[in-house]
Amino acid sequence: MNDTPNEQWTRIIKPVSGWLDLRLADVWRSRDLILLFVWRDFVTVYKQTVLGPVWFLLQPLLTTAVFAFIFGGIARIPTDGVPMVLFYLLGTVTWNYFSNCLLKTSTTFSGNAHIFGKVYFPRLTVPIAIVISSLISFFIQFMLFLAFFFFYSVQGWIDPVLRPSLLLLPLLVTQMAALGLGCGVIVSSLTTRYRDLGLLVGFGVQLWMFVTPVVYPSTLVPARWSWVVNLNPMAAVIDTFRYAFHGVGAFSVSRLMISLGITLLILGCGILLFSRVEKSFMDTV
Repeated sequence: MNDTPNEQWTRIIKPVSGWLDLRLADVWRSRDLILLFVWRDFVTVYKQTVLGPVWFLLQPLLTTAVFAFIFGGIARIPTDGVPMVLFYLLGTVTWNYFSNCLLKTSTTFSGNAHIFGKVYFPRLTVPIAIVISSLISFFIQFMLFLAFFFFYSVQGWIDPVLRPSLLLLPLLVTQMAALGLGCGVIVSSLTTRYRDLGLLVGFGVQLWMFVTPVVYPSTLVPARWSWVVNLNPMAAVIDTFRYAFHGVGAFSVSRLMISLGITLLILGCGILLFSRVEKSFMDTV
């Protein structure tokens, strides 16, 4: 049927051109689609498993037990006077959220090529949905940490203090999400041409954990290596979490600002690269 002069299109799809043609407004208009992807990602994680959502709690508990046994019991690494369960559990919960965001978003193009090749929608909605769905599991695991924290407080084993740094928690969670998203979409964009990178990302995340104060306090890092800690954006995040709840650690506003600046740089580069690659990735995936 021929178009009549009175017809007006509600949406016009044009080819992406230029590095700065990000189409972020399209992502906002697709927020309902993001919610559908969030539900899909959250439900399918433990679908057809025996324990179901209980795995959200078992995983950090088992990891904490292993860390406490190996690093606290055998290696006897100090925890700045914090009970080992609280020290390792908080580090595990925060690191899990960041690593999940990075690992899951790093397969955006390769894991969703069957959808991307059939219908148009803003591709950035998929990694954003992953970050949000991972946030649900983070809150569940964080509630587990708070339960242990209040238990130790009631027993008198720690002295809970309301510190102003607790107000930074929403910023820290947002920063972890942004850092995981930025790193993930960079890896996802590069793996469309360099498949080896996809094989290395899991190993790289493990190495990153060991240069981040997850199983040891930053106060143990020698002064000559402090620049490495300062350049690691996750180090400042975890240190701020520990300072907010335990009052210990190498918390510094300047370190947190450097960490935030690096995070914004990585996120910006990731979105630019992602938007550049998405228009032609079907030729290489």
